[in-house]
Amino acid sequence: MSTGSSNAHSELRIGAVANGGPSDERHEVSFAVPQDPMTRPVAVIGAGTLGRRIALMFATRGGEVRIYDPSANARRDATEYVGSELPEVVQTVPSGTPGRVVTTDELASALPGAWLVIEAVPEKFELKLSVFAALKEAADPDAILTTNSSSYPSSSFASTLSAPERLLNAHFFMPPAQRAVELMTSGTTDSRVFELLRAVLPEYGLHPFVARRESMGFIFNRVWAAMKREVLQVVADGVAAPEDVDALWRMNTGLPTGIFEGMDQVGLDVVLDIEENYARAYPHLSEAPRQLLRTYVDAGHLGVKTGRGFYPYE
Repeated sequence: MSTGSSNAHSELRIGAVANGGPSDERHEVSFAVPQDPMTRPVAVIGAGTLGRRIALMFATRGGEVRIYDPSANARRDATEYVGSELPEVVQTVPSGTPGRVVTTDELASALPGAWLVIEAVPEKFELKLSVFAALKEAADPDAILTTNSSSYPSSSFASTLSAPERLLNAHFFMPPAQRAVELMTSGTTDSRVFELLRAVLPEYGLHPFVARRESMGFIFNRVWAAMKREVLQVVADGVAAPEDVDALWRMNTGLPTGIFEGMDQVGLDVVLDIEENYARAYPHLSEAPRQLLRTYVDAGHLGVKTGRGFYPYE
C-alpha cells in the first residue's frame, strides 16, 4: 500500500465553493482533489471514544489508518479496541478486509500521504484551532481536512488555512453501531469534496448525509440536543429519575437505548462541553441541564468510560 501522495491530481485554480453554490468570499488558491483515496492512509487526530471508532471503520478495507494522540493510555486503548472489534466489523462491510491501525505521539508522522484527516479531539475550541493551525503546515496539500465536532462549525477554523475549500465538518455518531456521517460545508468547501466523500464513504460501510447549509448541531444532533436538554431539565426539576425517563423512552419508542444511557456512552464531560457551546450561542437556554451535568462531571462520574455516570457500569 502506498503511503505517499498520488501525482495524478485534477488541479485547477478555483474560487472556494460552498456545497452547491459560490461562496461570498473567493480564495484564489491551487487545490487538488485527492486521487485514488482507497490506496492512501487516513489520519485520525485524537484516540478517544469517537476517534478510535472512526479509525475502526476506515480500517475495514485493507488500508492504513494512523491515529495521533499525545496520551500513551489513549493510544493503547485505541489499539486494543480496534484489535478486538475489527474482525467482526469487517464482516459487515462489502469487500471488507482487515487493515492496519498504527498510533503515534507525533502529529507529523501521522499525516504524510493521508488523503483524509479527521480531527476528533475534545470539544475545546482553542484545542481544535491549534490542531488546524498545525495541519496547515503538516498535511498534504490535497488532503481533505475535517472536524468531527458536533457543535463547532468548520468555518470557525477556516482562517487557519490557506485553502479553506478543503475544510468541512464530518460528524460521525457512534460507529460501528451507528454509521451515519453528517457532512456540512464550512461555507467555502469545494463541491468536489462532497462528491468524493459521498462516493467513497460507503466503501467503508458509512452512510453520508449532507446538511444543505451551515447549522449548529447539523441535522440529527439539532433534534437530539433538544430532547437531551429537555430530559435533563425533567430530572433537574425533580419530575423523574434518569431510569424512569429511559424506561419510558424505550417502551414508547421501541429503541434499545435510553437518552441518559446514550449520554453515558458519549461521556458526560463531552455532553457538557457541547451544551456549554450551545449556551454561548443561545444565551436564553436554561442553566439547569448544564448544572445537573456538572454535578456528575465534577464528581468524576463521566459515564461508561469511568465506570459510573447516570448509571453504574462494570
